[in-house]
Amino acid sequence: MGLHIREKKNKSGSISIQIVDRKNRGYKVIETIGCAKSKKEKELLLSIANKRVKQLNKKLYPTLFDIDETDNSDNLEFINLSNKDLIPIGDELIFGRVFKELGCNSINLDSKKSKFFKSLVISRILYPGSKLYLIDYLEYFKKESIDKNQIYRFLDNIYQEDIKNEIEKCIFNHTLKLMGNTLTVTFYDVTTLYFESESEDDLRRVGFSKEGKINRPQILLGLFTTLEGYPLSYEVYEGNKYEGHTLIDILEKFQHKFNLSCKPIVVADKGMLNSANIAYLENNGYKYILAYKIKAVDEALKAKIADLTFITDGAIKTLDIEKEISYKEKVDNNKEITKKLNIKQKLILTYSSKRAKKDKKTRERAIEKIEATLTKKNITKSDLKLSYYAKYLDIDEKCTVKYKLNPNKVELDEKLDGIKGFATNDFTLNANDVIAHYQNQYAVERAFRISKTDLRIRPIYHRLENRIKAHILISFVSYAIYKEFERKLKKSKTKFDFSEKLLRDIIKHMYAININGELLYLKFDDIQQMVFEAIKN
Repeated sequence: MGLHIREKKNKSGSISIQIVDRKNRGYKVIETIGCAKSKKEKELLLSIANKRVKQLNKKLYPTLFDIDETDNSDNLEFINLSNKDLIPIGDELIFGRVFKELGCNSINLDSKKSKFFKSLVISRILYPGSKLYLIDYLEYFKKESIDKNQIYRFLDNIYQEDIKNEIEKCIFNHTLKLMGNTLTVTFYDVTTLYFESESEDDLRRVGFSKEGKINRPQILLGLFTTLEGYPLSYEVYEGNKYEGHTLIDILEKFQHKFNLSCKPIVVADKGMLNSANIAYLENNGYKYILAYKIKAVDEALKAKIADLTFITDGAIKTLDIEKEISYKEKVDNNKEITKKLNIKQKLILTYSSKRAKKDKKTRERAIEKIEATLTKKNITKSDLKLSYYAKYLDIDEKCTVKYKLNPNKVELDEKLDGIKGFATNDFTLNANDVIAHYQNQYAVERAFRISKTDLRIRPIYHRLENRIKAHILISFVSYAIYKEFERKLKKSKTKFDFSEKLLRDIIKHMYAININGELLYLKFDDIQQMVFEAIKN
C-alpha cells in the first residue's frame, strides 16, 4: 500500500516522472510531475516527486502517518531548485510572521481586507515605493490580480478611528510586554511630512517645514516611542499647527486609549517647552524632561548660568529653579482664562566644546549680518521679526533712534556658548540619568529617519484625508514590524557586515515553488537561514 515514483521511458527518449498507486498487480497514475530530457531535469523532477509522494501519502493514507495540524513552518523541507517558476516567500515567512506576533492579524477586518492590509504593510518594508507597485508585485510573483481602484477603495475605508485605536492597542500591548509590563519613559517628537501637490485643504497646510520644503503643503506627525525606540502611539495634525501645541492633545488621547495607571516620564525636545505644556504636565501628575533653550531664558537666570565654570567636555552643573508661570486654560463656551502656577524644576547643564564652536560661528554670522544692515538704514521692528540677532540690540520702543549693538549682551551670550540644558520636575533623578534619558531621544529621531527614508513615508502623493491617514497608519505598522524584526536579530546576536537594505533584498530572494497547490521551499543560503532562525525564536 502507498504511492510510488515511476520513471516511464517515452519513444522520444525523454523520461516521464509519475506518481503511481499500485493495486492488485496493476497501477494507477495519480500525478505526472513532468517530462525530463536531461539527467539534470530528471534529478530535479525526482526530487520534487519524492516531496510530493510524502504529501499525497499523508492525504490518502492518514492512519499510517502522524498528523500534525500545528504550524509546521519551523520545520521546513527543502529541495534544490534553480530560478524557474519561483514564488517569493521571504515577505510572508519573515515579516508576515512578525505581523502575526504583533497581533495585527486579529484586528476587526474581514479576511480579504486583513490580507490586503498585511500586503500593504509588508510591501512598505520590502518594496517601499508607490502602493500601485503592489499591483504588479502580486500579479507577477503571487499570481494574484487586483486593480488600482481596489487599492484606493481600501485606503478610503481602512482608516477609521476605531480601527486605528485597535491597531495601536495591539502594538502598544506588544511593546508593553517587551518592557516587562512597565512603561517608565516615553519620548515624544514631531516631524513634518510634505506633499508633492501644491494645493491646501483642512489637513494639508503650508507651515514651517523641518525638511526645508518651503510653500509645500504638509502635515504634522507626532510619535510616542519607548527608550529603545519601540512605537507606542501617534497622531496626525494639520500642517500649519505649531508643534508645541500638539503635546497636550496627544497625551490626553494616549492616557484615554491605554488607561495608564502609572504615568511614564515624558521626554521631549525644546519645541515643547512652553507654559501651557508645563502646566498640563504638572497639573496631571506627569514627570517630564524637557530640553531647555539656555540662550532664551530670562536675564536673571542667564546671569546665574554665566557665572558657572565649565572646564572640560561633559562637565555637569545643576540649578534648582522655583518660579511662577502664566498659562491659558479653556473653560465653558471655549473661553480662555489666564491662570498662574508655581513650579519647581531642576535644571541640568552640560558643556561641549564642539557645541561651543558652533554657537560662536552662529553668533559671528548674526553680528556680521546686523552690522551690514545697520550701515544701510535704520532698523524697524519689521526687520527684527524672527531675527536671531535681535537679542544683541538695544531697542528703542518708539523706533525714533538708530538701533545699536550692545556689547554687554554679546559678552553674556559668549559665556553661554556650548552649554545645553534639561529641565525636570523629577528630583529623584540624578543629573546623569536626566542626560542619559534625553540623549536616548535619538531613538525617536531614528524612527522618523527609518520611516522617511527606508519606508519612504514621504513625500505623500494622496490628497484625500482618509487616504493620507491610511498611508500613515500603514507606515506606523510597518515601522513597528521592522523594529521587532531588528529586536529579534539583536536578541539572537545575528549581525551582518552590510546594509539593512541589502538584508531586505536577501529576504526578498527566499523562494518556493508551487507544485499542485503545495509550496516546496528552496534551501536557504546561510544568511537567510540565520535570519529565519532568529525570527522564529
